[in-house]
Amino acid sequence: MSEISAGAITYTIENDTILYLLIKDFHGNYGFPKGHLENKETRREAALREIKEEAGIDVTLDETFEKELVYIMPNGIEKTSVYYLGYYENQTPVAQEEEVETMLLLPYEEAYEKLTFDNMKEVLKQANDHLKGKYE
Repeated sequence: MSEISAGAITYTIENDTILYLLIKDFHGNYGFPKGHLENKETRREAALREIKEEAGIDVTLDETFEKELVYIMPNGIEKTSVYYLGYYENQTPVAQEEEVETMLLLPYEEAYEKLTFDNMKEVLKQANDHLKGKYE
């Protein structure tokens, strides 16, 4: 069995600093907004919906960044998580109480240290390198 989820490394820029939005789930894990595809959604549609549901914001997805993580979950199911880059401005994220314990908005170094899983740290590093080329 396998399943697919989609989400985004969600960020904004304040005072010329890129800030990443991290969510903490009720298992104590820090990551990025993501969730399962529903009905006949595309991966991008699912990512946009999940960000809206979990953080209450609308983002613009970067068409040039897409990363897949494939791993085996504790229940033995192979999971593919697809991550995009999602930019937002002039919005205040609000945590969805059913799925998100808390949210943090952090610069790269702090976000990297806070992430729970090493594969997510690698995706954040790739995203940050991608954005440095775009904003510097």
